[in-house]
Amino acid sequence: MAIRFKVFGTLVRVEQHADGWRPYYGGEDGKKRIADFVIPHDLAEDELREYLADLFHEDARPGNDDVVRLD
Repeated sequence: MAIRFKVFGTLVRVEQHADGWRPYYGGEDGKKRIADFVIPHDLAEDELREYLADLFHEDARPGNDDVVRLD
């Protein structure tokens, strides 16, 4: 399962694997690269948006001031 978010203007893809969540930075072209942050393995799917908002709140800017689930 993969979930896409727009995190204060940055595309983030979160994939669920047997050992937990794996975050990636994604582009509009579908390519992805491993992200440089960790998501706790026991975090529930419905907690991902809030976790990303807390983690990256300093990146908020006018016009890019929210975390939105795209899927």
